[in-house]
Amino acid sequence: MSLEDQDRTITPFPEGLWAQPQPTVPGDVDGEPIQRIRVPASIRYEYIPGKATTRFLRALERKQIIGERTADTGEVYVPPRGTSPTTGRPTVEQVVLANKGTVSTFCIVHIGFGVNAPPTPFVTAMVLLDGASVSVYGPIQEIAYDQVHIGQRVEAVWVDDDQLSTSFENIKYWRPIDEPDVAPELLKGHM
Repeated sequence: MSLEDQDRTITPFPEGLWAQPQPTVPGDVDGEPIQRIRVPASIRYEYIPGKATTRFLRALERKQIIGERTADTGEVYVPPRGTSPTTGRPTVEQVVLANKGTVSTFCIVHIGFGVNAPPTPFVTAMVLLDGASVSVYGPIQEIAYDQVHIGQRVEAVWVDDDQLSTSFENIKYWRPIDEPDVAPELLKGHM
């Protein structure tokens, strides 16, 4: 039996799943060419965290940062995913990490974005938490942007207790602390 002979049912997309407005094209094209347009866009999604990520998010609600240790190398990954990212084997131990760390790399940001962005210029950095094997991301504040440097010691600044939720945004930013710098060569491989 050929495909042409088979009875086939073609199901259209449900109403509203895929819709595109008809463009309006002016009849007269005289005038200046369009150089920029703003088109609002949004994506709605649902995220269901696994067990390891749920433990991590619940700990943030208590102003704790947890990672998980791998059996094969002993490295501690944060945020944990329940497995080693290099071998895929399950992690074996939860580790409570310090709220302090070291700037392993950073970027000076000159373009503001979002409603919660600090005034520009500001610094975003990768912070290697004490006891972790990989860095976490966050803004650096309470210091001039041109004074941030690799190896600088920082600590987490948390939101007020009444604002805590299951979000990494519980850490508002990182600020410098009065501890000696870490030598940059000790940070290699921990980005």
